[in-house]
Amino acid sequence: MYPMDRYFDAAIGVVQRIRAEQADNIRRAAQVCADVILRDRLVHLFGAGHSRIPVEEMFPRYGSFPGFHPIVELSMTYHHEVVGANGQRQAMFIENVPGLASRILRNFALTADDAMVVFSTGGTNIVPIEIALEARETGMTTIAVTSLANNASSRTRHAGGKNLAEVCDIVVDNCVPPGDAVVWIEGLEYPVSPVSTLAACAIANAIKAEVAELLTQAGKPPFVLTSPVHIGAERSQQLFDETYDDYRRRVGVLYG
Repeated sequence: MYPMDRYFDAAIGVVQRIRAEQADNIRRAAQVCADVILRDRLVHLFGAGHSRIPVEEMFPRYGSFPGFHPIVELSMTYHHEVVGANGQRQAMFIENVPGLASRILRNFALTADDAMVVFSTGGTNIVPIEIALEARETGMTTIAVTSLANNASSRTRHAGGKNLAEVCDIVVDNCVPPGDAVVWIEGLEYPVSPVSTLAACAIANAIKAEVAELLTQAGKPPFVLTSPVHIGAERSQQLFDETYDDYRRRVGVLYG
């Protein structure tokens, strides 16, 4: 079996486990999100490091819609430089600075009518945990998308002694094994090829699909960023403008 086959088998296995084991939690999370959006409030999305990817998978991109508010801090997610200024060492350090989460959220007028989704496979770094704690203190329902296996096998860095799964109201397990990388190569001491991004994005899109149906059933179908392949170039551009206008209207409450 080729290494790529071992990766595909592992990745497919993770997605199959999510579908089999996390359907109820995904639907619970979707119902919370739909209720928030129907109230004209926002579902905030936070992820540090590579967990920014599922945040941006939720919105904005093709097949997504307003109501979700991505919060991505460049200081913890800008990986392109790797070393030097804006390097990875700094980003990993900043993600474990106590108090930073409250500084981030202080920029927004948050209410108990909002919700917070925190993506973090490890579930042990300080800033994602404190984002969830700050959101709960505001009265929001909090949703974690994380690896329960990794939470259990690693020591939290938070002074309270709890990991992300332990401080959130709803937990969607991304079913990723501890350490994330899943392919072992003969003669190589270390595993390669992680599955957490694939798993988190699958969960993000599953939640998104459920929310879209709930909104539509409630008589408030969302504006959806849609490819010209489906509706033609003119209507696609019009829908983009309508979607961004609706998003601008919704996020206006954050700065009031």
